Amino acid sequence: MKEELEKPTGLPDNAFRPLKPGEKYEPLMSPGKTYPEVTLWSVTWGIIMAVIFSAAAAYLGLKVGQVFEAAIPIAIIAVGVSSATKRKGALGENVMIQSIGACSGVIVAGAIFTLPALYILQEKYPEMTVNFMQMFISSLLGGVLGILFLIPFRKYFVKEKHGEYPFPEATASTQVLVSGEKGGDQAKPLLLAGLIGGLYDFIAGTFGWWNENFTSRVCGWGETIADKAKLVFKINTGAAVLGLGYIVGLKYAAIICAGSLAVWWIIVPGMSLFWGDQVLNAWNPEITTAVGAMSPEAIFSEYAKSIGIGGIAMAGIIGIVRSWGIIKSAISLAAKEMGGKKAEENVERTQKDIPMKIIAFGSIFTLLLVLLFFYFDVMQGNILHTVVAILLVAGIAFLFTTVAANAIAIVGTNPVSGMTLMTLILASVIMVAVGLNGATGMVAALVMGGVVCTALSMAGGFITDLKIGYWLGSTPKKQESWKFLGTLVSAATVGGVIMVLNDSYGFTSGQLAAPQANAMAAVIDPLMNGVGAPWLLYGIGALLALVLTFCKVPALAFALGMFIPLELNLPLLVGGAVNWYVTTRSKDEAVNNARGEKGTLLASGFIAGGALMGVVSAIMRYCDINFVNETWLDNPMSEAVSLVVYILLITFFVKASMKLKK
Repeated sequence: MKEELEKPTGLPDNAFRPLKPGEKYEPLMSPGKTYPEVTLWSVTWGIIMAVIFSAAAAYLGLKVGQVFEAAIPIAIIAVGVSSATKRKGALGENVMIQSIGACSGVIVAGAIFTLPALYILQEKYPEMTVNFMQMFISSLLGGVLGILFLIPFRKYFVKEKHGEYPFPEATASTQVLVSGEKGGDQAKPLLLAGLIGGLYDFIAGTFGWWNENFTSRVCGWGETIADKAKLVFKINTGAAVLGLGYIVGLKYAAIICAGSLAVWWIIVPGMSLFWGDQVLNAWNPEITTAVGAMSPEAIFSEYAKSIGIGGIAMAGIIGIVRSWGIIKSAISLAAKEMGGKKAEENVERTQKDIPMKIIAFGSIFTLLLVLLFFYFDVMQGNILHTVVAILLVAGIAFLFTTVAANAIAIVGTNPVSGMTLMTLILASVIMVAVGLNGATGMVAALVMGGVVCTALSMAGGFITDLKIGYWLGSTPKKQESWKFLGTLVSAATVGGVIMVLNDSYGFTSGQLAAPQANAMAAVIDPLMNGVGAPWLLYGIGALLALVLTFCKVPALAFALGMFIPLELNLPLLVGGAVNWYVTTRSKDEAVNNARGEKGTLLASGFIAGGALMGVVSAIMRYCDINFVNETWLDNPMSEAVSLVVYILLITFFVKASMKLKK
């Protein structure tokens, strides 16, 4: 999320700076009054948003390896619907809609980074079993753990550190909610962009009028360079990915692309140049082809991507080290709450959490459910494996909770994939040591990773909701209580969507490459089969992450770019460049801010519309309804057409964003 967004108007002057001694923050909704928050209206719309955005986020995340934050578009829709129906005093209800609906993005991120790897590995190991209940239960229990582990840290992040953290995602969402009187105006560009982006991606995905990617192989000399020099250019021309790049912004898009280009244009050609006549199969005996005879894509998949995996894992470790002080401070605050003598009724409405004793009991009960799930389903009745697994899941999820919340509070980006990769590596090594390996071990490690990943994703996303509520004056206890409903709905939705998308496309190649899940599968396969993992490549990536961190370059973003395919990274740079362009053309900063805000609405529309119609396309294929002419898509002209329509789409985006009166 772009950090330069204009601060919300209508909030007190001390909303975005640390409080002076004796100064108190007074939110819009007074702590001494009650407001409509949990109503049939807010709960119903929250559930609708959770279902819609779970489906959209799952499709887009499996396509590009990144999940868009649902908080902003859900806030826009909530305000727009309230305005259109002339609903008065809806601020508290809109916060609740946003909080329940935002479960979609975080549950999806936890699920799609790990669970599709079960389907990927099943193609290689048919004896593996994958079912809906495994995906649903792991997502649900992980989400519940994330909520329970995060609540003790709420006061530390949103109150004790008031004004110290920028909370970019929460800031933008609050901006939408406090300007509710503009709801109709804000909803129009969002809906228009959703219609255009959805139609654009639907035509490409369902009818195949143009190719979804433009590559340098479109002409003969490009094919030659790819074969001889191992240099290739690829870019996805979809609307949803373009919108995602705008939201990410130029800074982080550039860092992600720098990592991608370092792999694709330096490491891949370099490996072919130096080891072209050698067969490097120390960690994968199935490789029988010399490096020089491989395609650039094969070199990336078998070797170069592992460097990014090592970098992501190290970025997670660095995050824990940096957050150790936060963990101690927040635990101290929670302990005081549990042992405090202050009666619940004496606490201000805006500071009431679910009682810490209930949180403690709920955490133990949820961990017990996880243990039973592991024992009866995943570990097939082995007590030792079950105990080791639950200790790993509980310890890692709790330690990384603050890393996730801290990352969201500072930069608005949750490094959940890096933390999950480290979890998988650690879990695989330990589970093999206690005797669990092979296909059964892979299922166990991935389900463990799914629980941890969802817990951390929920923890990071939920702190955004709680900060929004703090700024506006919502009741934290109500947000926390109804978050469980959103988690239940989102977990059920994403489990079904993953099954449909796998049956429609598969996750190993094609339109839904599931880059994050493929990376997880690549890590876990050798570890669980006694084959030497590419520790050297992991080590190079880890060392690179340390160097980048020392140079104050976000190591996680760079490493992500190193293992996400090139065609999915370059569109982020295009979207980020559009963001920079529309927000820098005027000498009037207010105009630039307004254009940036308009662009955010359009980008959110592109993301939501494109992703939703992608799900529709998948359902049609699932029902054997397919209008794509594969012969035409194999023709280079289909790529040329895709470039033309992509330029037209970008032109519309720029002109629509800048079409604002001063």
